[in-house]
Amino acid sequence: MNNLQTHINNYLEHCRHQKRLDSKTLKAYRIDLQQFYAIFSCRDVSDITPDLLENYIGSLHQKYKPKTVKRKIASVKALFHYLEYKEIIARNPFNKVQIKFREPVILPKTIPLHTIEIFLSTIYEQRTIAKTDYQRKNALRDAAVIELLFATGIRISELCALRICDIDLYDGSVLIYGKGSKERIVQIGNHEVIQILSEYRNEFLPQMKTCQHFFATLNGTALSDQSVRRMINKYASLAAIEQHITPHMFRHTFATSLLEADVDIRYIQEMLGHSSIHITEIYTHVAMSKQRAILTTRHPRNTFHL
Repeated sequence: MNNLQTHINNYLEHCRHQKRLDSKTLKAYRIDLQQFYAIFSCRDVSDITPDLLENYIGSLHQKYKPKTVKRKIASVKALFHYLEYKEIIARNPFNKVQIKFREPVILPKTIPLHTIEIFLSTIYEQRTIAKTDYQRKNALRDAAVIELLFATGIRISELCALRICDIDLYDGSVLIYGKGSKERIVQIGNHEVIQILSEYRNEFLPQMKTCQHFFATLNGTALSDQSVRRMINKYASLAAIEQHITPHMFRHTFATSLLEADVDIRYIQEMLGHSSIHITEIYTHVAMSKQRAILTTRHPRNTFHL
């Protein structure tokens, strides 16, 4: 009898060493495939039929949101593609499974620009009124983090992974390692952002060298995703901002603001590191103020004289 767990382990090793997938993707695959194994562990992998897969997909829909279901199906489907490629199974049961379903369009949540201004002002104020060198340095680093999030639309995971050499403050550019090991360069177009990053670098260079990351703690460890989330919650509270703000919302606001400023969507796609223009097009639904301006000034009804 084929050992499904062994096949899953071999596939994950294939993903790690051959496909060179990152740790977060591998973790998601491992979770999805272990859930699949929990249901089909007693079966020979060659005995898993399209009907069984359809029942499995149906059970996923009862437990998870469509986006999560889509990811879990993709994980299992990739496993069977691997098994077929390795000739462990003669036929891929997914070839006869209909898995198309409609996902609800969830619009990205953005932050009003005046709220971002208040948020940043609060960080700079905390730096000014800091009573200790420890508080002042932390506020300096926090300002640099938020400024870069908003200036480049960088993902939080990408920001925390930045190395010292990835940011060229003389040229004002950031080399970003995105999903799928894809690299992109994003320019920093604001002098004040470059200035705060320069001040941060001068203050934190010893800590940066210790951990080899651009953003570091005062203890010399790399700044983590959770640290940034806690930082954002802290300043939102100090600024009395009621909206729940996440790091990814700065990315959404970056993209939407550029779209409303008539920047070509393909430039925005490149800056965000999206593999497909269809992913970036979600922001066309968010740019309501631009839509309002167009309809107010360009709709033919405005030329009627009744």
